[in-house]
Amino acid sequence: MAGRFYYIFTLILLLSSGTMLAQERKIVQFSGLISSVGGELPVPFVTVTNVSFNSQVHAANNEGFFSFVAHVGDTIRFTSVGFDPVEFVIPQTTADKFTAKINMKSLVIELPAVMPFPWASIEEFNMAFMALDVSDDNISRIRNSLSPEALAALSQVVPRSAEEIQTFNAMQRHINMSNKTTNQRFANPLFSPFAWGSFINSIVKGDYSRKRLEY
Repeated sequence: MAGRFYYIFTLILLLSSGTMLAQERKIVQFSGLISSVGGELPVPFVTVTNVSFNSQVHAANNEGFFSFVAHVGDTIRFTSVGFDPVEFVIPQTTADKFTAKINMKSLVIELPAVMPFPWASIEEFNMAFMALDVSDDNISRIRNSLSPEALAALSQVVPRSAEEIQTFNAMQRHINMSNKTTNQRFANPLFSPFAWGSFINSIVKGDYSRKRLEY
């Protein structure tokens, strides 16, 4: 029974000591800039995890900058897609803030440019080169490119330019205004030749003659 109490007391003492040690660790504002190794370009949106403090997760901005509150001695892990993970331990410092520069190594390997060719050997290339048809000159190729069939095919897939759209809209507005003016002109009897003809015939017939007053 006494041994059990001694074990429980020792366990509580160890837990209390660990808690007090964690509370005694100095709090600092941990900031920094994350860049790639060699290129000195910022690595955006890196996941920053405080492994020593409940795996608390933070994130760097689009310029690779981060800033959060941590403890001295915390292990910080930096991870990002396409880069090798990096761990950093916050060192002892007398100030209440600490700034670090984190360099991450890219896992992407850039290979030299390769130009693929459709021929498996130099012999096939020589045969294709010798069979190449170069009978058409520049004028013939330009004439074929500007043929009505080629222009009609291009008009189906090539969008209109701003100048074409503006010209089309201006033409439509002009047509609408012309139609409106024409309708207004013929709707007014003063501009109608038929109305004037009817009026003149009525005058000739005497329809508008004055009648004498009867007393």
